[in-house]
Amino acid sequence: MEYITQAVSYSKKEASFQVKESEISFGITPEKADTLPNPAELFLGSLSACILKNVERFSQLMNFEYEKAEITVKGIRLEKPPRMDEIQYELNVYSSDEKLNIDLLKRNIENFGTIFNTVKSSCSISGIITKTS
Repeated sequence: MEYITQAVSYSKKEASFQVKESEISFGITPEKADTLPNPAELFLGSLSACILKNVERFSQLMNFEYEKAEITVKGIRLEKPPRMDEIQYELNVYSSDEKLNIDLLKRNIENFGTIFNTVKSSCSISGIITKTS
C-alpha cells in the first residue's frame, strides 16, 4: 500500500496538509502554538487514529459491540536529539458486551496497527485499555 499527502507552508503564518478530501492546518510559528496543533501533536494524533481505527476493525473480527472509544496519548520528548522518547496511552472502550476481551484487543492493537508498529520500532510505547459499561 502507498499513502500520499501534500503540504504547504506560508512564511511567518501557518501550514496545512491535504489527505484525500481533508485539509488539516498546523502551526509553524510561536504565535500559533496555542491555537493549532504542532507536528508532534499531529504525530500523537496519528497514533490515536490508528488505535481507534483498530478498535473498530477488531470489533468486527472479535465480534463485539461498543458504543464509543476514547483515547488519551501522552508523548515525552527529548531535547538532544529532539525526538519522542516515551509514549503512553489510555484507551477506554464503552461497551456492555460480554464478548469484549480487553486483553486480546490490546494484543491485537499492539501487533497489527501500522502506525503503532512504526512508533514502537523507534521509541517506548505502553498503554492500558479499560472497559466502561
